[in-house]
Amino acid sequence: MPRYDYVLFDADNTLFDFDRAEEEALRKTLEHYSLPVTRAVRERYLAINRDLWARFDRGEVRREWLVVERFAALQRELGGNNVPEEMNHFYLSRLGEGAYLLPGAEALCRLLVPSCTLAIVTNGVAMAQRGRFHRSAVRDCFPFLFISEELGYQKPQREFFDEVLREMSIPDPGRAVVVGDSLAADILGAINAGLDSIWYNPGALPGHPDAAPTYEAHSYEQVASLILG
Repeated sequence: MPRYDYVLFDADNTLFDFDRAEEEALRKTLEHYSLPVTRAVRERYLAINRDLWARFDRGEVRREWLVVERFAALQRELGGNNVPEEMNHFYLSRLGEGAYLLPGAEALCRLLVPSCTLAIVTNGVAMAQRGRFHRSAVRDCFPFLFISEELGYQKPQREFFDEVLREMSIPDPGRAVVVGDSLAADILGAINAGLDSIWYNPGALPGHPDAAPTYEAHSYEQVASLILG
């Protein structure tokens, strides 16, 4: 008997190779809008985007503003005059095409499917996340896909996970576990909702006492072992 019957997987950098998808989508966007395609520009965009999403996770800004502001801020530094709303839509369309899984992710999902019900729980933008999910090799493994933009709540809010538990009709929250790479969103969200968690930490990054996971795993093999018991 597995330790958990329900596994709530974060998407980006837990199962999906977001860095690769992001790099390709950004390159295509910069090229399309005649902006410099250089390492310096890419790193500046990443810094702007990372800061804005951190503010979103803290509940300081709205997603609708964030996804446009990242391109507005980049252009303020580069001197571009493209419409940031249009840039964002183009970027999200390209991002939705990047359904790349991390090595071993598909095997992990298929190993768990016979014993557990799997769900994706993500703070990503619906347009991009649904595109990537439906193009992915694991779409048949997940009967549930929960996106913060559609739920009206985001990780780490307790309400996000309350909605997930309700829609999945999970009778015993103790039989569910959150698996994710982000302490601030996934692990703290699990703590807020009273759920067990597995911090997927392949890089052996340092933890934080305010977001202590139930378990920590450095590989998919460890994740599987913790879930299946």
